Amino acid sequence: MFRKRKYDGGDSREMGLKRNQPYAQGPSLYGGMPGGPNMMYPAGAFGYPNQPPLFPVVRLRGLPFDITEGDVVDFFQGLDLIDILFVHKGGRFSGEAFCMLAYPVQVEFALQRNRQNIGRRYIEVFRCKREEYYTAVAQEVSSSKFSSSPRRTGPPSRSKPSADGSKDDHVVYTGILRMRGLPFSAGKEEIIDFFKEFELTEDMVHLVVNPDGRPSGEAFVEFRSAEDSKEAMKNDRMTLGSRYIELFPSHMKEMDEAVVRERL
Repeated sequence: MFRKRKYDGGDSREMGLKRNQPYAQGPSLYGGMPGGPNMMYPAGAFGYPNQPPLFPVVRLRGLPFDITEGDVVDFFQGLDLIDILFVHKGGRFSGEAFCMLAYPVQVEFALQRNRQNIGRRYIEVFRCKREEYYTAVAQEVSSSKFSSSPRRTGPPSRSKPSADGSKDDHVVYTGILRMRGLPFSAGKEEIIDFFKEFELTEDMVHLVVNPDGRPSGEAFVEFRSAEDSKEAMKNDRMTLGSRYIELFPSHMKEMDEAVVRERL
């Protein structure tokens, strides 16, 4: 289970291992979990016995600086992404990212997207070694430790109110918060644990999905009172797993519009 904490430059290998936990999604365009033959993956398609499996991560280069996780998910449509790590250099987004796939066999399909476009930019897709990925995770953690302010895993986002509303004296708390930046593998239990001091129940947590049914990395949480939701803003920019989570005051209409697909 993911635990919330602030980055403190701890064991990056542990964080990497947390990232390397495939999560079970529904059927994808390229088949389910290897383990039985099917039309896309016949028996014997996964290499020779005793051959180590491919490391299920690819590296992207040439990304637009206003890229979002949703753009990357769309770029790899049909594949099962379980994590995206945007790379920063000198405190700025470098245009590179690492994408973890649920199954090693999907690496080959991901490589077929090499030199395809996101907007007007063509994107390079490379194989990635295990050491390369863990080094990138460790560097992100280390740079976060020495940064004067928390760093996001992606490009900069728009400004928003702070927990005490100091950036906007007119922030209204209604008892609902929106979460952004969730690991794709995060479920309701992890979110409840993130806000464990508020004694939430599963029916108070609403995960947002994309039109294809995949997690969007967002969720809405209903608290027992407006005061609780304001107090919960202290968790803004804390981590769930190895991801910084952003919190925003929200309201019932926004939540209903965002989670309508979940209720169908």
